[in-house]
Amino acid sequence: MPYLTRTDDIWELYLGAEGSELDPDNPENRFAGSWITEVRGLLETVADDATGALVITATGKFFSNGLEIAEVADPTKLEGYLDSVHDIYARVLTLPVATVSAVNGHAFGAGAMLALCADHRVMRTERGYWSLPEVALGMPFPLGMASLLHERLPESVRTEAMTTGRRYGGSESAQLAIVEEAVDVDELLTRARAVAAERTAFAGANLHAIKKGMRRALLADLAPQTS
Repeated sequence: MPYLTRTDDIWELYLGAEGSELDPDNPENRFAGSWITEVRGLLETVADDATGALVITATGKFFSNGLEIAEVADPTKLEGYLDSVHDIYARVLTLPVATVSAVNGHAFGAGAMLALCADHRVMRTERGYWSLPEVALGMPFPLGMASLLHERLPESVRTEAMTTGRRYGGSESAQLAIVEEAVDVDELLTRARAVAAERTAFAGANLHAIKKGMRRALLADLAPQTS
């Protein structure tokens, strides 16, 4: 299960299991129902404290491999499940602290979009891809996800990524503004923590209000579609 640590002013949210390179129950850090519940609770902990800054990362081969197949298999529960995914995005987008994604490995689909929700993104150079494979899987993009990609990616990159499922390595992702920086894995967390540390002074209610205001239209599209 995901877990949260804090050292001085820096929170770190790990998407995998503590003490394991790969979570034995969810080795690809997919958006399983229990995983979503745990991440939501950890984000609430950060939001309630509203100090410092947050780095979101994982260990092993995956940052996150996206939606849990078992969760999307039941069409009667799909809308509710997608609402829960969108809720995670909205929470990251509006946290009252600065956020940095440290993309340690493959970030596919919903996991790729989670990385985009952070204020600043750093990706490793030598292994791992950022990709939106939905077109190859025959899956449309829900409104909330499409709006997230519209806001966070340049138009030409968004069109290619969404309509071809192309896989982008770290250096290419930085060149195309999918992420702000690409660094060697040995520097990944060091760099992410440094960026986060530069922004800790801005944490609090005003930062939360600024994020909600600047992302108002996106947040409306991420709002629950089910009652």
